[in-house]
Amino acid sequence: MIKPELWIPSNNLTLEPNALIAAKEQHHSLALTAGPGAGKTEMLAQKADFLLRTGVCPYPKRILAISFKKDASSNLKERVQLRCGSNLARRFDSFTFHAFAKRIIDKYRVLLTGLDKLEPNYSVGTQRIHKKQIDFDSLVPFALQIINSSSIVRESILQTYSDVFLDEFQDCTDTQYELIKVMFYDSNIKLIAVGDTKQKIMGWAGALDGIFLRFSADFNAQPLNMYRNFRSKPKLLRLQNEIIRNLDPNSVMAEDLLVGNQGSILHESFNNSSDEAEYLSNLIQTWIIEEHILPSDIAILVSKQIEHYACDLMTALKAKDIPFRNEQNIQDISTEPVASLIIDYLLCLYGPRNPKAWTKLNNLLSPFEINEQTRISILRNFNQFFKEQKNKFLATDYEPPIKSWIDAIRALLKHLGLSTLVALSPEYESKSYLIDVIQRLKKIINDFLSQEADLLKALNSFGHDETVKLLTIHKSKGLEFHSVILLGIENETFWGKLEEERCAFFVGISRAKERLILTESAERRLDSPPYRWKTSRSTHDEFFNYRVG
Repeated sequence: MIKPELWIPSNNLTLEPNALIAAKEQHHSLALTAGPGAGKTEMLAQKADFLLRTGVCPYPKRILAISFKKDASSNLKERVQLRCGSNLARRFDSFTFHAFAKRIIDKYRVLLTGLDKLEPNYSVGTQRIHKKQIDFDSLVPFALQIINSSSIVRESILQTYSDVFLDEFQDCTDTQYELIKVMFYDSNIKLIAVGDTKQKIMGWAGALDGIFLRFSADFNAQPLNMYRNFRSKPKLLRLQNEIIRNLDPNSVMAEDLLVGNQGSILHESFNNSSDEAEYLSNLIQTWIIEEHILPSDIAILVSKQIEHYACDLMTALKAKDIPFRNEQNIQDISTEPVASLIIDYLLCLYGPRNPKAWTKLNNLLSPFEINEQTRISILRNFNQFFKEQKNKFLATDYEPPIKSWIDAIRALLKHLGLSTLVALSPEYESKSYLIDVIQRLKKIINDFLSQEADLLKALNSFGHDETVKLLTIHKSKGLEFHSVILLGIENETFWGKLEEERCAFFVGISRAKERLILTESAERRLDSPPYRWKTSRSTHDEFFNYRVG
């Protein structure tokens, strides 16, 4: 243990001044706003390192982190383990709102009465079934009800944690904020709410307006802003800064952070979406072949309805044998631990030696929370099972992989058992949810195989190493790419409330590190257009005409 004044960031990383202040703050709650690429996750990991290594979070107290997306929750936990080491990271709990609410329900379920009463083996599904099942939207309200009904429950939570991290706080809903307030208001717990008001694109899901001001007032939180963007080149930063002037004038980046001519921004106009597709597919092909840009470092973003806006482009990419993936179809499933487990298992079972997949598989089966003896026993047992399955499924008298993979999944799940699968994620305590995830994964694999009759190619398409990504702006949040193409900068695309669309546009352009291309087309024809689809298009003057020197 070291003295707080002697602490320096783990791995000797350099934090900008306000990030360092936030990491070392011991006495006050903080409302930290930061732009894309400013290193919010790294700052939280360093703060956890500070709290744990200096004893400011004294043993046996813990740190609670609540995120809004499962991948953000797992990424933060992995980053903390990397910075603090396994022993200290055991005292860092990272959950989504739903997962944390379910833990409260599981522990104090008996406090739910009447129509809300739940049986011990209740499940979480898409609808409410009296006593047997609740839906996901009920998790936070049920947890809120439990805490409101018992001061003992609240006190047990307060006794467990010294600090609470709230990530992507701009997306907090009214009910979620009420849960935070009921648990931690007027307590000794220090909270740090981290987010970007310029990236508030969850308004459709109930995200609160003015959430940081409300949080600051309720918890007497000190405001801080991390200005520096470590992701984008100067030209891209200057473009982002022009949009920030409209979104949040107080967060405009200092001029000395924007100096330089690195980076590229292009504005391209087309007569129709076919011409757009041909031009962009040729451009992407040039990037990959001549500039040696990895396909996975290229993203094509659309505000909405990617299957319609990018249909011509996907056809053109396929004609040129450019590997691509419609991320909308599989991004949610690819963040599920059980899906990663199954994919990596099948890659190892049917393919050549794959150290990366094997390492990921072993890490999932033996999380760092368990002791070394247990870990060795689990892996030894799994190795024996794997050898037996390899011999069975690759035997000459067995069906080819394109037919036998479902049997292989069934054998894997049977070997692991429910308790091992539940250990992968608290949400898998709902057996119906776990089954749904597995069934959705099987369907996606089947869909891939219907287009490409090669199991290994289908499985590899789940990875992030080989394909150009097509996804909506909403799904792109938190990601970054060398080159980003933002399709359809048209009034008919960005037709919602200007402030919300401006936030979405900002999220899209800020995914680019080196190069950004904005496109518009005068015409977008579809064989079977959806309701309200307009073939004739008009330029979105504000978004398309931002120019920087």
